Amino acid sequence: MNENMATMGELSCQPVQEMCEWAGPHAKEVVESGAEQQTTQEIRGEYFSGERPLYGLHDAQVSDCVFGEGESPLKEARHVSVDNCVFKWKYPFWYADTVAVENTVLETVAHAGMWYVKNFSMKDCALQAGKLFRRSSGIFLTNVHFANATETFWNCEDVHLERVEAQGTYFGMNSRKIIADHLDLIGDYAFDGASDILITNSRIVAKDAFWNSTNVTVRDSFISGEYLGWNSTNLTLENCVVVSDQGLCYIKGLMIRNTKLLRTDLAFELCSDIDAEITSSIDSVKNPVSGRIVAPRIDGVILDPAVVDPAKTEIISGGERISESTMNEEHAQHIAGYNE
Repeated sequence: MNENMATMGELSCQPVQEMCEWAGPHAKEVVESGAEQQTTQEIRGEYFSGERPLYGLHDAQVSDCVFGEGESPLKEARHVSVDNCVFKWKYPFWYADTVAVENTVLETVAHAGMWYVKNFSMKDCALQAGKLFRRSSGIFLTNVHFANATETFWNCEDVHLERVEAQGTYFGMNSRKIIADHLDLIGDYAFDGASDILITNSRIVAKDAFWNSTNVTVRDSFISGEYLGWNSTNLTLENCVVVSDQGLCYIKGLMIRNTKLLRTDLAFELCSDIDAEITSSIDSVKNPVSGRIVAPRIDGVILDPAVVDPAKTEIISGGERISESTMNEEHAQHIAGYNE
């Protein structure tokens, strides 16, 4: 094992530790208490329409209200709690800071709802609109359902998701410092270009998930979708189930532990610094650059010396090392179909 492989796990864990220190056990409570601690007015049971009806509201509790047609109803809000409300129109919370929202609905037209927000929490909410979070930081969501999460969480930072359900493409693009637990996500191109991510106990169904990402750790989760993780750096999978046609290719720094690769073929193409311990069979492995791959059975191996140096990757199938010179007839027959 080379020096880069030996330190890869340590390096990839560092941002995860930093994220956990950032989130802490009370981070969300700090945001919520900040929204409530200086409440000086209460607005209850009102109907609002027209543009910016509560612009710049601060130190307030808003309950049982409906916001009808009219843009930016709570733009520039500060230290505000919102409970049991309905937002029917666009841009409800732009530039808000220290806002806690509970038991609230954003209907379909309330798209682009939370852009440029800081210290923003949502709990027990149903969100029908798309493009909801952009260029925001300090986001805490608990038990939130996104009916249309397309292009949501772009260029955000410090995001904490707990029991979140989301459906839509390009979720989390170019965001950083994300912690997600019990995330159910369906939508292609998830977390493209994102960095410093920890995902646990989750289900992700997405083509091209984690493309161009950096420092991603996924634990105790299920991932399904072709071309998983291409062009990423420092990707770690622990105790996962993965189904990915031509998945896990073009990666720099790949660690896999106690993970099943089901119906995953042509894996690890041009990956470097691999440290993979697979608990299922692998359909086929193609031209890994360097590292170590261990599995109970590998049905096909392609090692083209014109593309990679086979000696730089240790491939062990069923306890036996496979190399260019020891590939048996069964391997050759299995991979013949890929070359026809």
